[in-house]
This record gives sequence, C-alpha cells and structure tokens, in this order.
Amino acid sequence: MALEDVLKGNWNKFKGRVKEEWGDLTDDDLTQIEGSRDVLIGKIQERYGLTKLEAEQEVADFIERQDKDVF
Repeated sequence: MALEDVLKGNWNKFKGRVKEEWGDLTDDDLTQIEGSRDVLIGKIQERYGLTKLEAEQEVADFIERQDKDVF
C-alpha cells in the first residue's frame, strides 16, 4: 500500500499527531491536507518558511517516528 493511501486511510488518527508536531498548522490546514502528503509538505513550507526539500525531510522523519499501528 502506498504511503499516500495509508495517510488518507488513517488521517483521523494521524492529524492529531501532525498538529502536535507542527502546531502552526490550523484546523483549516488540516482539513485541506486530508491525508495528502504533498499538501502537508506545502503547508509546512508555507507556515514555517522551509524549502520543499526541508519540508519533505521533516515529513519523512516524522513518518519514520510514528507507531506501526498507524502506518
């Protein structure tokens, strides 16, 4: 199963952890992200002033730290 599918399928469990990690993301941001890795990366870039590569690395590192029950 692709990561994008896992994110979408588990988004309700996952979004609380995303909010804890990136507290500057708003509830509207989380609604727009709705499990899309690319939208998550874009929102992190926007809110934190990171490059796309930096945001992609943050998301990759975050995903690696998550419990296997979510992924």
